[in-house]
Amino acid sequence: MSQPQISLLVLALGISAQSLSAPLANPAAAFGARESVEDISLSPNGQQLAWLQPGPGQVTELYVAAASGGEKPRRLTLSDGRPFRLQRCNWAADHRLICLISGLGGSQKKPVPFTRLVALDDDGGNVRELGQQDSIRRLFPRQFDGDVLDWLAQDGSVLMERIYVPDYSTGTHLGSALDGLGVDRIDTRSLKVSQVERPSPSVQSYFSDGSGSIRMMAVVSLESSLAGLISSTVRYRYRPSDSREWREFGTFDVLTRDGVLPLQVDGSSNSVYALKRLDGRDALYRIKLDGTLATELVYAHPAVDVDDLVTIGARRRPIGASYITEDPAIEYFNAADAKLVKSLSKALPAFPDITLVDASRDEKQLLVRASSDQDPGRYFVFDRTVGTLNEVLVARPELEGVLLSVVKAVTYATADGVKVPAYLTLPPGSAGKNLPGIVLPHGGPGARDEGGFDWLAQFFAQRGYAVLQPNFRGSSGYGDDWLVDNGFKSWKIAIGDVNDAGRWLVKEGIVVPEKLAILGWSYGGYAALQANVLDPNLFKATVAIAPVTDFAMLKEESRGFTNRGIVTDFIGTGAHIVEGSPAANAAAFKAPVLMFHGGRDDNVGIQQSRTMDAVLRKAGKRSELIEYANLEHDLADSAARTDLLKRSDEFLRANLGPVN
Repeated sequence: MSQPQISLLVLALGISAQSLSAPLANPAAAFGARESVEDISLSPNGQQLAWLQPGPGQVTELYVAAASGGEKPRRLTLSDGRPFRLQRCNWAADHRLICLISGLGGSQKKPVPFTRLVALDDDGGNVRELGQQDSIRRLFPRQFDGDVLDWLAQDGSVLMERIYVPDYSTGTHLGSALDGLGVDRIDTRSLKVSQVERPSPSVQSYFSDGSGSIRMMAVVSLESSLAGLISSTVRYRYRPSDSREWREFGTFDVLTRDGVLPLQVDGSSNSVYALKRLDGRDALYRIKLDGTLATELVYAHPAVDVDDLVTIGARRRPIGASYITEDPAIEYFNAADAKLVKSLSKALPAFPDITLVDASRDEKQLLVRASSDQDPGRYFVFDRTVGTLNEVLVARPELEGVLLSVVKAVTYATADGVKVPAYLTLPPGSAGKNLPGIVLPHGGPGARDEGGFDWLAQFFAQRGYAVLQPNFRGSSGYGDDWLVDNGFKSWKIAIGDVNDAGRWLVKEGIVVPEKLAILGWSYGGYAALQANVLDPNLFKATVAIAPVTDFAMLKEESRGFTNRGIVTDFIGTGAHIVEGSPAANAAAFKAPVLMFHGGRDDNVGIQQSRTMDAVLRKAGKRSELIEYANLEHDLADSAARTDLLKRSDEFLRANLGPVN
């Protein structure tokens, strides 16, 4: 392979790069802007790119352009976010795309998510909805369309799992008794449909072998048939390659994570890749689907969980196992793929994080994302036949030329002597002493932080704060012992670790005690609030975005949904429902509180923040709640995020004092 040559084509795709010395006139707007590439894919012939980028407000726009540059991008369509929102677009053929659209229906108090799949040509024409055709005779609304299982051929046909809803005309020539999830082969241009698997209400998902054959399915049973609640245990069945008979494969419990979790069927080896525990951590296995279920260990890490199977291209060829120690890493299955990534790293020495985002059907053209902690990311098209590596898009053009902070992996000791991994971000050029500081716990709780660019941490570091992101106990990725029960049932351990992160900043002389704050989003927002209950004197200001504030209310939010039993079991019952809820402990607060919440949040209802604000005010505490009426949990609006950063910065400066 020849040494790749970088040829910058940023301007060819209409993204202007700033001068390397350009100052930030409005830091909140620069960091609050939504990432300019929200989703991106490469056409099967490797000649075109399609990507989603933000427009004004909640608008998301779909663009197509030649992968080589040389032409102005074409905007095919857009969504305004009220309620439709483009989530991703992939190529079904060289000139045909399929886009997933999401939205929220229901009421303001009980938003209900839905999805739709739409196909369109690369000139924006021949738009077709791929889900079951709507009818006024349906017995109940169809919440989801389904999704694509296999990108079959150049003609735009796909294998799709589709959700069917029966209608009240059943028994007549006009009626349909089809109910549940099935599989159809669909011509996305003509909508000609042929049934592959008859729909079933108990099937949760199907697995294709990548060549059009359905080899596995996931079946969910009812925990309570009267209430319509699903069990946490998922049963998997499979077919040998020479049979249509379903056989038992195994089970997986989504709460306890006991059992085997299938990830992807690999037709070439007649097996399925799956996650299963080994010594208390998730490991990657390959299990034969030939009737023997012979199992082989593919990869296990001695310290952390395997996160996922890494694949490439529409055919999803398995290439490696991903995991995170200090930084994300991949264990590649074969030397050729490892050598390829190594050569790309050599060509892009300033960007250590290399991701193979997509590939042409023959894998001669690759879509590559390269990033680092000091660069939010940029996209390249690599042509393997001639060895050229051309830059095509920048993830955050507003930050081009801005000196960002180095992110350093650290550990700190908790009160009980446990070493907690964390990430420290200091202001650019700072010696890291006597600064104002922020502890920034992640969401989840079943999640973790990782090295690399983080727009919240980088913004506050740019504004002069030291930022520490702890992977407290209750975080995922470190095995069963670290996960404990979870961040709700074991809140005292998780929040204790979060508070010890703040104490470490002070002990190390990085942060002045009187200038220590805490900020978080979702579960991180919960942690930011509950940290004040556990130690009211530690933090001098609190910012919580879309926080959980009341465990009982969180369980109640799941009422009317089939997973209510799972949610209830996950949160649990007992004294921690009150003790662990900041809304039940407002009297303990000493620090002022600033909260932000979207009015259409279907993940954590806005009533959580409204209740917290009310009880704090009633207790004579300082509290302010900023509501963004039409936004969801992620506040996907550049203006709203800019406002959030600006107000948070002003709030912290007002309560911690000026930043040197």
